[in-house]
Amino acid sequence: MEKKTRLEHEDGRLQQHVVLLIAVVLGFVIMDPFHMSPVGGHDFKPVRNDIAPYDEVMASWPDDNLSRLGSGNLEHVDQVFGPESLEFDPLGNGPYSGLADGRIVKWSGEDRGWETFALVSQKWSEKLCATGKDSTTYKQWKNEEVCGRPLGLRFDKASGNLYIADAYHGLMVVGPDGGLARPLTTEIDGKPILFANDLDIHSNGSIYFTDTSMKYNRVNHFFIMLEGEATGRLLRYDPPTKSTHVVLDGLAFPNGVQISKDQSFLLFTETTNCRLMKLWIEGEKKGNVELVANLPGFPDNIRINEKGQFWVAIDCCRTKAQEVLINNPWMRSVYFRLPFRMQDLARAMGMKMYSVISLFDDKGQILDVLDDKQGIVMKLVSEVREAKGMLWIGTVAHNHIATLPYP
Repeated sequence: MEKKTRLEHEDGRLQQHVVLLIAVVLGFVIMDPFHMSPVGGHDFKPVRNDIAPYDEVMASWPDDNLSRLGSGNLEHVDQVFGPESLEFDPLGNGPYSGLADGRIVKWSGEDRGWETFALVSQKWSEKLCATGKDSTTYKQWKNEEVCGRPLGLRFDKASGNLYIADAYHGLMVVGPDGGLARPLTTEIDGKPILFANDLDIHSNGSIYFTDTSMKYNRVNHFFIMLEGEATGRLLRYDPPTKSTHVVLDGLAFPNGVQISKDQSFLLFTETTNCRLMKLWIEGEKKGNVELVANLPGFPDNIRINEKGQFWVAIDCCRTKAQEVLINNPWMRSVYFRLPFRMQDLARAMGMKMYSVISLFDDKGQILDVLDDKQGIVMKLVSEVREAKGMLWIGTVAHNHIATLPYP
């Protein structure tokens, strides 16, 4: 009996030691003193997101059984680097695109190829910024603030001016002949516009644009989603008064923005919350915000076609494991402090890199869905523009564009 009691006592002490060891290891992981995790060195404080349930979204989302996006053509491989937004000038020339090396380039035909149209930074230099294929890798990140990172592009059809949302230099404009863009607005009430992302121009001249976060810049954009923080804003710049106004705030990674054909509302995406939203800017509902659609993945830009329909670029896709983390911020605090690469942690949650593009009408009804489940043509898609009988598809992270005849 005495031996049995002694063994039970030793087993109890062993269990206490195991619990203590687990607590120490868990505490070490959470503290991450050597910054070995993907969020090491950052004030990482996850919060719960306002996101629709996974099963509810996926049950009603149409599937593209033919993976039609995968039949698109890769164009200009290793000639354009991270072409986030694709734009055509008022004469139909282009496309133009902002690149990860800080330039805005124009396609001038087979004879002349891609030509530099504009720069967003006075400090731009070929030696520092023109790193070719490395422009879309971490090697460029330390220079992005100097070189610039032009994202959303829009031509003013009346003036021919090109308006630019640059991630570091705010809202900018350059004339029809290109050159060095000049800043229009870089701050509000003394606080910087930290992450200008996309824009659109109202018929009255006002420019609506997104400021994705007041906490993280573009280089650290992953932390916006991982943390779930909602400090993003929809802003409006009024050229006559040269003033900038906050239209909406408290947004979770506001990204693409598109004004409707009749100018009565605009759509914008909240990337973290995987949804498409509507803001009424005219009429009886002016100022109201409505949910248009919950999406299966993480939306980027929105672009309108000639019929007044909206193309939304979506990086896919949500998973059930991800939903558990979204609904339990404390789990994210632990999970993303594990000493593994972000790619490995994402893969463990079942995340895959492929793209979906979806066409919506002005009521929010889904008209078409095209995807590329194998990631053959597009693993990450940032914008879809319908022009000249084609879909022109940009990507913020790879060195090509894609085209697909449509319809």
